[in-house]
Amino acid sequence: MPTLRIGFVPIARPTFDVPLAEQMSQTAHQQLQAAGFEVIGTPDLLMSLDTMTPVIDHLRENTPDVLLLVQASFADSTMAVHLVREINIPLVLWAIPEDRVGGRLRLNSFCGINLAGHGLTRAGFTYEYVYAPPDDATAIAKIRTIARAAQTQKLLAGTRIGRIGENPAGFDTCLVNHAGLKNQFGVEVVQVALNTVFENARAADPTAVDAALASVKAQVAGVDTMDATATRGTLSAYVAMRDMAQQEKLSGLAVRCWPEFFTETGCAACGAMSLLSNSKTPTSCEADVNGTLTQLMLQHLSGEPAFGSDIVSFDVDDNTAVLWHCGLAPLSMADPDSVPEATIHSNRKLPLLMQFPLKPGRITLARLSEATGEFRLVIGSGEMLKAPAAFTGTCGTVRFDNGAAAVMDTMLREGLEHHLSLVYGDYVEALLVLARLFKLPVLRL
Repeated sequence: MPTLRIGFVPIARPTFDVPLAEQMSQTAHQQLQAAGFEVIGTPDLLMSLDTMTPVIDHLRENTPDVLLLVQASFADSTMAVHLVREINIPLVLWAIPEDRVGGRLRLNSFCGINLAGHGLTRAGFTYEYVYAPPDDATAIAKIRTIARAAQTQKLLAGTRIGRIGENPAGFDTCLVNHAGLKNQFGVEVVQVALNTVFENARAADPTAVDAALASVKAQVAGVDTMDATATRGTLSAYVAMRDMAQQEKLSGLAVRCWPEFFTETGCAACGAMSLLSNSKTPTSCEADVNGTLTQLMLQHLSGEPAFGSDIVSFDVDDNTAVLWHCGLAPLSMADPDSVPEATIHSNRKLPLLMQFPLKPGRITLARLSEATGEFRLVIGSGEMLKAPAAFTGTCGTVRFDNGAAAVMDTMLREGLEHHLSLVYGDYVEALLVLARLFKLPVLRL
């Protein structure tokens, strides 16, 4: 994952306790460096607009992911608003509590960010905030979460997603909003004809296909029991899509995986998509661009592969649900106590698909939804349980934090898309920050 870059801007006013404010700034700066951030800026206090000019120039040259305005002591909103007007980078306001000892109010830091927040809001700017001592581990963790979300926003700008073919009829959940994705996220959708991928797969370098086959055999049991021609067809499609993504600078793919892959090439796309997602080129089926973009969000936040799944079963009495797909989950998500198996598509009876239960652990779920006709971010969380595979393919049994009944009711009453993306770990707060950065309404599962 790229190193997080923090623009450090400490402000104060000379009528307050300057030595204490300097100490607060120094400590915060040291703690951020110790936490592994690349800190752009010094702990030297800024007390006027004039002193900010060289700092702003330096920040422009070094483009941090987030600006951290440390209210080392009280200062009015002038410097905060000026900073954001000059540099359009996500902002965090940090106020420092002080001991209630009955004496002088030495810093009055909270009042400072209160003024700054009001001024920024009136001027139309958004911000995040931290209220904690400069050596507080929770504060550093919150700044990391905010910075990771801001970095994800920056990484998504200019992203190109390849849309291979069209969504199947009746799958309005996978319609694509080219203009909306470009305007709100800076994401370009590159349309690719299915036949282009088929032709490239047929022309794939046999040596590259052999290498992919050897790699899969080392990770997946039973490959030799599959139809050899169809298996090479899937791996040829993998090589073709992998090479296309590299050549065209596509960060992810949304693939019309049926029926043409089966009828025109005699193989399944699923195994190819599993391998692509596992190597961090997130790939969704049924040409679901919003699903791929959601996977990219989760991948940038976590540094790990994401998986686009269906929810196919609820057991309200057991308070569980099943996340499933025919065989395209990243291999890194396999339960370590099981061995991924090669298999055929349950309906079309062709290889190559990956089959395994998902590993247990904390998961975060998300979906960039357009069910209302406008973008909003659906966010959920839960625990993937250690359980036998409920169905063939790649699947896992999840216990949602909000309960199976509530999640099912929300999905159906809100008319949500049938695809949800997941990643291992807890990234709910980072997704909430990302939604605010993109000005997206949030729906909690």
